[in-house]
Amino acid sequence: MSDFFNGQGKIAYEGPDSDTPLAFRHYNRDEIVLGKRMEDHLRFAIAYWHSFAWEGGDPFGGRTFERPWFEGGMEAAQHKADVAFEMFSLLGVPYFCFHDADVRPEGESFSQSKRRLEAITDIFEQKIAQTGVKLLWGTANLFSNRRFMAGAATNPDPDVFAYAAATIKANMDVTHRLGGENYVLWGGREGYETLLNTHMSQELDQMGRMLSMVVDYKHKIGFKGAILVEPKPQEPTKHQYDFDVATVYGFLKRYGLEDEVKVNIEVGHAILAGHTFEHEVATAAALGIFGSIDMNRNDYQSGWDTDQFPNSVPEVALAYYHILKAGGFATGGTNFDAKLRRQSIDPIDLLHGHIGAMDVCARGLKAAAAIIEDGTYDAYIDDRYAGWKTPEAQAMLNGERSLDEIAARVEREGLDPQPRSGRQEYLENLINRFV
Repeated sequence: MSDFFNGQGKIAYEGPDSDTPLAFRHYNRDEIVLGKRMEDHLRFAIAYWHSFAWEGGDPFGGRTFERPWFEGGMEAAQHKADVAFEMFSLLGVPYFCFHDADVRPEGESFSQSKRRLEAITDIFEQKIAQTGVKLLWGTANLFSNRRFMAGAATNPDPDVFAYAAATIKANMDVTHRLGGENYVLWGGREGYETLLNTHMSQELDQMGRMLSMVVDYKHKIGFKGAILVEPKPQEPTKHQYDFDVATVYGFLKRYGLEDEVKVNIEVGHAILAGHTFEHEVATAAALGIFGSIDMNRNDYQSGWDTDQFPNSVPEVALAYYHILKAGGFATGGTNFDAKLRRQSIDPIDLLHGHIGAMDVCARGLKAAAAIIEDGTYDAYIDDRYAGWKTPEAQAMLNGERSLDEIAARVEREGLDPQPRSGRQEYLENLINRFV
């Protein structure tokens, strides 16, 4: 045990009436929801980068947090790992996630960086065995270093492409070694700032080739987890090739990867794309590529990705409704890609942020389950589309009727369909009964 959290004990579930600041009021990991333990539904993970690597800076000012591991080499990285796994255990989360740059200091060469990552992996193996906390997914930071300023897979310099490929391989190896259940690719700079210096079709082919190699390598090493792409529309790159779930699906179809790759969807990225989070989840489910989620929220006044902890039960409930209707998580989970505000400088603030977020998700999950168990909402949707279950409608949908045949039937039967109310206000009131 480190002294970072001043001897704080494990966070307990005390119920909705508790007035203990460091206690769960709604997240009861063993509570049964729709026949499954709450912990197994939500599959919480903590993001190494925001919780332990972010220094509290913004575009107008630098570090506000003082963490004992911010300075120093591998010894500091060991200290960071000690505190990280202590926090995972205090909160009782089953998973964590990391980039390579979060957990080890950058080396003077690729080989040194790789050796440092492997040394930290040795430490992680021990801590996973000691605590039971597992790796939800690993990934590579292919956006912070200046070498990636023009992209990684999409860089005009083939040597940068090669460096990115080697970095991905190293991170897939350690993810596989640690029993990770997914591997994520987030193309933070896979896009362009201006078309004046961009060969778009060339860059798309490069990105497609990189992802194809990742899939091939997954099968070569016997990695059983999912390969996930994380859509993001902008910031830092002005035009991202992985703008949203639908764009990613089109990309996967073009390169024949739609059966091999799924998506990791972030709340903040959905908002930046002009969507709701539940829209992105529902789209992924409809297209058969839903994988995992990054849970956070944006400040709607800021217009950029603020990565705040979630605090809106209605928004979270609608997302979990679509997740539950899609069958729930398989290899994915709920990763808190969320960070403290730069004025929240105390270690205990990390606990408060995650406790509140876990409670919000628990409330959202239970609300979503209640909507499903009640059945009124699903019955309305079924009724609205009931006409498509008739033999003639099925014949149209299944390609058994041509345009000519359908037009002839409209004239023959004198069809004059009248609009029906969508009853949006009723449905909003209905959902609000549960959230």
